[in-house]
Amino acid sequence: MTDQVDTSSPPKKRDRTHWLYIAVIIAVVGGVALGILAPDVGKSVGVLGTMFVSLIKMMIVPVIFCTIVLGIGKVRAAATVGKVGGLAFVYFLAMSTVALAIGLVVGNLLSPGTGLNIESTSNKGTQLAETAHEAGGLMDFIQGIIPTSLLSSLTEGSVLQALFVALLVGFALQSMGAAGEGILRGIEAVQKLVFKVLAMILWLAPIGAFGAIANVVGQTGWSAVTQLLTLMLGFYITCLLFVFGVLGVLLRAVAGVSIFKLVRYLAREYLLIFATSSSESALPRLIAKMEHLGIEKTTVGVVVPTGYSFNLDGTAIYLTMASLFVADAMGKPLAIGEQISLLVFMIVASKGAAGVSGAGLATLAGGLQSHRPDLLDGVGLIVGIDRFMSEARAVTNFSGNAVATMLVGSWTKTIDGEQVERVLSGKDPFNELTMVDDHDSRAEEPAQAKLPAPA
Repeated sequence: MTDQVDTSSPPKKRDRTHWLYIAVIIAVVGGVALGILAPDVGKSVGVLGTMFVSLIKMMIVPVIFCTIVLGIGKVRAAATVGKVGGLAFVYFLAMSTVALAIGLVVGNLLSPGTGLNIESTSNKGTQLAETAHEAGGLMDFIQGIIPTSLLSSLTEGSVLQALFVALLVGFALQSMGAAGEGILRGIEAVQKLVFKVLAMILWLAPIGAFGAIANVVGQTGWSAVTQLLTLMLGFYITCLLFVFGVLGVLLRAVAGVSIFKLVRYLAREYLLIFATSSSESALPRLIAKMEHLGIEKTTVGVVVPTGYSFNLDGTAIYLTMASLFVADAMGKPLAIGEQISLLVFMIVASKGAAGVSGAGLATLAGGLQSHRPDLLDGVGLIVGIDRFMSEARAVTNFSGNAVATMLVGSWTKTIDGEQVERVLSGKDPFNELTMVDDHDSRAEEPAQAKLPAPA
């Protein structure tokens, strides 16, 4: 009997990740129910949400390091990276200014804090301002970018330090030419390992979401949400207008892409952000998805990590609307001149917000103390609803960085328009199982005949 070669293709692995996101939704509903029915128990399980976000943050530095080193190391023209970084920085500054201005306009139109009594929240603002001052000034911020050693940047959890060292290593490998190819292949293998570990951690998302939601509902209840509904709704609507209006128009004009298609492509990341109230939880997936979308690794590796520290559109809107809210709630509204000077301060302050624990609240308190110290105690009321506003803040930051990556890719011609069309139309779906695009590596492997079937 002659041997036969099995030419049939191996069965495709089924994508079971959709069950994960269904489980997240169920967990969020369960967490809300627990927080209402048993507030004390809800508060006690809040540590589950903290632990899950800590697991995600644990993976951010290695993901950023591998992505940037590979992106820069594989490019033979250093000027390309410089052009991408320069355009990204100018864009980040411009969009932050626009976001702050929109926040001021909407805040003045709504005046949501008028008539509120927040005397019971005294002293909390002072504590938050102290937290902001502990972060240091501009020179301390710049000094903090330089790590104590090359390896400490990968162990201390600082995104900016990891970004700085990854840039140095990437350019060094780039200058080594063929001699650095072996190192690049090794880092590429490490990147696949990192994404695999991340995929395993994401299966714990329902547990983290359950704990986080149960904790915040147990702490505030529905009364606090109802009292400040105008501010929250105004903030959410402003964020929607910014994403689908400002960012949507820019994306259509520059890249010719619909913001609605991009949002649908990133739907699972939005759900993950809503569950954890942290855009950092979706950072590794954003990097992987932007590369799959057809944007070169260099552009993604520079724009996305830098944007997470400097392109905080949602935080900018939050800072201005919250400042106006506190002033109105205390019966001491800000004059137009004070609002403009506060806007200028927030443009600078929001750039370092990502490096401060409780970034939004701490920066808000620091800004008010520098301009109107008499309003500082009013920040205490924001604390009760900050978690409910942080979802929109995080989603807006995330959307701004996704759009920025596509815009910079279009300006620098480092984006494949045909691949964008294939992906957004559903013809080339993202690999949820590995989050790594292996098309190129598979194409380089020689075809191998399969083992003969038994006679």
